[in-house]
Amino acid sequence: MEKAITKISKSSSIVVGLDIGTTKICVIIGRRNEQGKIEVLGLGKAPSDGVTRGVVSNIAKTVKGILQAVDEGSTQSNVDVKIVNVGIAGQHIKSLQHRGILTRKDLSNEISKKDIDRLIDDMFKLAMSPGEEIIHVLPQEFTVDNEPGVKDPVGMAGVRLEANFHIITGQVTAIKNIIKCVEQGNLETENLILEPLASSESVLSDEEKEAGVVLVDIGGGTTDVAIFHEGIIRHTAVIPFGGNSVTEDIREGCAVMRNQAELLKIKFGSALAEENKENEIICVPGLRGREPKEISVKNLAFVIQARMEEIIDHVHYEIKSSGYEKKLIGGIVVTGGGALLKHLPQLIEYVTGLDCRVGYPNEHLAKNETLPKNVYEDLKSPMYATGIGLLIKGVEKVEAEMLKEAQQARKKDSVVEVIPKKGRGLFASLLEGTKKFIKDDISDQEYLK
Repeated sequence: MEKAITKISKSSSIVVGLDIGTTKICVIIGRRNEQGKIEVLGLGKAPSDGVTRGVVSNIAKTVKGILQAVDEGSTQSNVDVKIVNVGIAGQHIKSLQHRGILTRKDLSNEISKKDIDRLIDDMFKLAMSPGEEIIHVLPQEFTVDNEPGVKDPVGMAGVRLEANFHIITGQVTAIKNIIKCVEQGNLETENLILEPLASSESVLSDEEKEAGVVLVDIGGGTTDVAIFHEGIIRHTAVIPFGGNSVTEDIREGCAVMRNQAELLKIKFGSALAEENKENEIICVPGLRGREPKEISVKNLAFVIQARMEEIIDHVHYEIKSSGYEKKLIGGIVVTGGGALLKHLPQLIEYVTGLDCRVGYPNEHLAKNETLPKNVYEDLKSPMYATGIGLLIKGVEKVEAEMLKEAQQARKKDSVVEVIPKKGRGLFASLLEGTKKFIKDDISDQEYLK
């Protein structure tokens, strides 16, 4: 078993993550290297004009962005991209808890992965509201013969297997639109993955998931929330506000153009007004023939702080409603493009009372000398947490499939050989009926031992 896992960890299968975001469409091509790190071979990105608040609103524009990003990534990595792991988000995403029960008939064998797969398959058959579809079924704790709190029941003996499941659903139309965009971009969808789950793979450690942590991924159109405790996902939510909401507030509050508002947010924005001085002024060029506009940095921060407090209040509400508010030793990890806003961790700590850090996806990345230096530095940004997470999820699935194939191949290698021989008596004939590898060339005397 150990040899097979080692062999698979050195696999050089190339996987592609496709993040269709509200502000950018991003393609990351990579594989796992021999040290177990993710080696990125290429990065392609394009503006996202056809996505509103995480949901595809214009298929033609989204397809154009996908084609542009794939072309850039393919050229950089010299890889022909055909199959992708796609992220999904949006306000339509919902989550619910459900309990499944399986009564096993084959009592002679211990609980296997097949039994757990049967339970998961049963969950996919749940009746959903019209227009909704199940995206993920995530097992939490198992109960074996009324013995609760089992994390991994494989190998245990038991008749009645029960499990709590965290089920994530989305709108059928939104899912179909994403798949349609991918297909029109001449690609095939391998996995459809909830974006906060992907982000958690790239920025959270196993210790944080065990201790209890909240992942807050602030994107352009949505803010994704995922709560982990004891290594298990407990709650997910998508809040329909993000960095674009802040930009719109600056545009209206400071009476500037949208592109100017975005630049003001990135270069001078702060989530805490108190951290800025009264006398700091920014001069914004006016429209043709008009005077430049002067904006106070402190006033800009007041506009940003008001919207960020609203987003954090929504996050805090999700934390409270999950029931895990008092169990989050790891506090909050904030990632996504919105996490780059100055003084944001301090504001989150002030509003929620929980520790906060910015999550960077660089701990899983291996340095690739063939990549341009600026691309490697870009990938360390929280902006690419989802894209790298989608890549990691894709790599894990490929490795799991390879492991399964290796196990099946080993089973085929072992063949039952029964050769009746006279004069051996009952004991000898029983021995002859046992499983024997054909390749083992051993004598009768050695065999009887």
